[in-house]
Amino acid sequence: MTCPDPALPDPPSLTKGSGDPAKLRHVLEALASVDVTRLADVLDEPHAYADRDRWAELLTEEVVPRLPARLRTEARRRVDAALGLDDVPPSLVHGDLAAGNMHWSAGGELIGVLDWDLAQPFDPAIDAACLAWHGWDTLRQAVDAATYRRARVWAATFGIEQVAAALAAGEPPDVIERYVESATQWLEKKPSHSP
Repeated sequence: MTCPDPALPDPPSLTKGSGDPAKLRHVLEALASVDVTRLADVLDEPHAYADRDRWAELLTEEVVPRLPARLRTEARRRVDAALGLDDVPPSLVHGDLAAGNMHWSAGGELIGVLDWDLAQPFDPAIDAACLAWHGWDTLRQAVDAATYRRARVWAATFGIEQVAAALAAGEPPDVIERYVESATQWLEKKPSHSP
């Protein structure tokens, strides 16, 4: 997943940690109401950014071994937790509902969502995890308990998935190393994503 990208500046109309739970719930409900079967020809597969159905293999066999030894067990635990999630009925997932892709009016109304290249039929908790940019307490008020728990699990993989995306894109070794360094810092700053 590509959200959130800590290198991007916050949009001027938002403050990190802010957000109206009712409006976030409305966004997720609107996505869930879309009939994904009618979009099969335009939606990509889950984890398209990280080699699609090789996502887990890529993370466990190529990303985790690149991390410092002290962080490998934790990174593997996070991937295993995501793999252990129960399947849920797929809904339309934007895949990158980071702050820069959601544009709000001065009055706090959502006026546009950009960057749909990661749209996929998958677990709506992915988008909920991206919306945690507004704060986990805010998200907890916006979604049901099961979605909140799954969002915490997915969010715990975001930082290491950046390395997987770089590998899948065929980035050169020096770029991949920068992503590994970033993932290392991210894991050290966010030691636990437990609900």
